[in-house]
Amino acid sequence: MATSTAAGRTEGRVAKRGPAPSAGRRQSPYPYWFYAPAAAIYGILFLVPTVLALYFSLTRWSLFSNEFIGFDNYALFFREPALFSGLWHTLVYAVVTSGLKVVLGMALAILLTSQIIARGYLRSVVFFPTLVSTIGVGLTFTILMNPERGLINQALGKVGIDGPGWLTDPSYALLSVALVDVWKGVGLATLIYIAGIVSIPQEYFEAARVDGAGAWQNFRKIILPLARPATVTVIILSLIGGLRSFDLIWAMTRGGPGFTSDVIASVIYKQYQAGFYGLSTAGNVVLFIVVTAIVFPLWRFLNRKEVEM
Repeated sequence: MATSTAAGRTEGRVAKRGPAPSAGRRQSPYPYWFYAPAAAIYGILFLVPTVLALYFSLTRWSLFSNEFIGFDNYALFFREPALFSGLWHTLVYAVVTSGLKVVLGMALAILLTSQIIARGYLRSVVFFPTLVSTIGVGLTFTILMNPERGLINQALGKVGIDGPGWLTDPSYALLSVALVDVWKGVGLATLIYIAGIVSIPQEYFEAARVDGAGAWQNFRKIILPLARPATVTVIILSLIGGLRSFDLIWAMTRGGPGFTSDVIASVIYKQYQAGFYGLSTAGNVVLFIVVTAIVFPLWRFLNRKEVEM
């Protein structure tokens, strides 16, 4: 009898408490209104400007008036050769810079996590260009890449090589700026990879050493798969930066010679300068859609592959 009474009391307590929270659903310890300040700032600084940009891309507008013209700006955008070629240059620039940052960043990270002399100093040297102003880097390399008086071509001339016009030859201009971008940004990629490699438990390397694995086996079987989160981060950040790049290109070539190094951001800026505000706003919307359409599915794909592994 006493047992049944105790059981009844226990059931009563459970009933009063209500159902236990689902194991798969995590309860937040904070009320939802704690998120309100961040949501308000996000809405004011991102959502409102995005909606306004979508509206003004459908208009012919100035500072004091606007006229709704529908999708005429977008039709003109895709008919304009300079705008469309700028979009193509943007994709090439983003792929080249992000690819080189991934490869060089991982190579430098492996070197700087090995037992080499002055490892801490070399890490600082590799990361230093990331801290320098982008405009300062652009102006410096513009001088260094001068076809006649630049230090790079003078050094090549000492060994009998006739250096090209790095920023004046249409065949080299975009790739030259991309290489400078890689030089400036590879330090951040290296830092991310160093963090990823250092976080790998040493037991894996010790077991591989016992099995007689060499450097290549360590890289292929341990570092490459276990540093995958760092690789995903570097790819996404580098790709976003490459697709949105403007300041370095503008400082070094201003989109020249001709339109051969124009990216979509520099073309948009030129349209603003010329007073075509609606057309340039449509270009911004296209750039936003392109970045989202490339980065978001890629991020989902890479993270899904990581979970499957």
